[in-house]
Amino acid sequence: MDPVTHILDDLAARGLLADTTDLAPLRILLDAGPISLYCGFDPTAPSLHLGNLIQLLTLRRFQLAGHRPIGLVGGATGMIGDPKEAGERRLNPAAQVAEWTMSIRAQVERFLDFTGEAAAEIVNNYDWTGGLSTIEFLRDVGKHFSVNRMLDREAVRARLAGPGISFTEFSYQLLQAHDYLALFRSHGVRLQTGGSDQWGNLTAGVNLIRRTTGEHVHAICTPLLTKADGTKFGKTESGTVWLDPMLTSPYAFYQFWINADDRDVPALLRTFSLRPLPEVTNLIEASTAEPFRRHGQRALAQEMTTLVHSAEHTAAVEAAATALFGKGELAALREATLTAALHEAPHIVLTAPQAAAAPSLAELFMNSGLVESKAAARRAAAEGGAYLNNNRISDIDATVKSEELLAGGWVVLRRGRKSVGGVRFPGST
Repeated sequence: MDPVTHILDDLAARGLLADTTDLAPLRILLDAGPISLYCGFDPTAPSLHLGNLIQLLTLRRFQLAGHRPIGLVGGATGMIGDPKEAGERRLNPAAQVAEWTMSIRAQVERFLDFTGEAAAEIVNNYDWTGGLSTIEFLRDVGKHFSVNRMLDREAVRARLAGPGISFTEFSYQLLQAHDYLALFRSHGVRLQTGGSDQWGNLTAGVNLIRRTTGEHVHAICTPLLTKADGTKFGKTESGTVWLDPMLTSPYAFYQFWINADDRDVPALLRTFSLRPLPEVTNLIEASTAEPFRRHGQRALAQEMTTLVHSAEHTAAVEAAATALFGKGELAALREATLTAALHEAPHIVLTAPQAAAAPSLAELFMNSGLVESKAAARRAAAEGGAYLNNNRISDIDATVKSEELLAGGWVVLRRGRKSVGGVRFPGST
């Protein structure tokens, strides 16, 4: 980040300040020297997702500006879950929450630096909540909350007007507020960040600290991101885009950014890229001038895949994308990369009996969905537009030879320049 840019100015210019408790005093506080801040992540799933990535990057931006970030993993709050407007959450078993807590802790750690004067910390709110008695909690925390104010929260109002809400989820706000108070006392934390759907929880913590200590602390939230077509950001036809490579492969993650709508690119670059704003502006201008070159999408795909996974994964994904379309060596691709790439394309996985029947290439083209019929496959081959492993097919009625199988038993089919599919033969995993 450009060291002459104030962190608040940078966030504002990127459109990342949806709400703040008191911006002028916060600026004075930040100008006085490094502060400690935190953001919480509940283990209500085995992985964080793209919506969480905005908050992880917000912590990282503050650390790059010299402040001390604390990543809170909610081993306690994850046992309950923040209320959703749609209805009550299913309570997950304690052992599963503990397992997810460790997984999410490892994900948060990837984004922060744990060395130097601004060294980050990871904490678990179960450490100060697990042993808290009900009487202590009601006297020391609950006494400071107005039920009238709690009922004003949007998610609570929606639940009361619909399916109702349990006391457990209704009390979630108190637990998050108590986290802020606990970190204020133990770590001197004076700023909490989160998404705009967390605004009620963030201000609850600010108010609890003021009522119990008389101190003035701060909260800021980022806006919720939506796509230009009105759909929820971070969702695809196949579901949520996760940060865990076992749930969303690095190839699928990379392709999510590559396939971003041109209309979304300016907002995505400002929101996610850690590049200085002048570089972001140049990328936006280049993307606007030459949208067909996808400058912004490629920059985002490379930066985010490297950040979330690794530079090695990014290189492997790019090599796979190049090789699938005839500009690289398919045989050099690892099985995991090739499998992930072909799972994003039309493909079929043959059973042993299906493979034993020795289907022709024409049948494979048809069954994989690349063409509508065997006749169409024959036309594509006659026109020189049918390929097996990037080699032009002269005999579309031939069968696949064992020596033509790639890693994992795959073969790559291609029709023309842009339509790629795959077939996986049994006997290799």
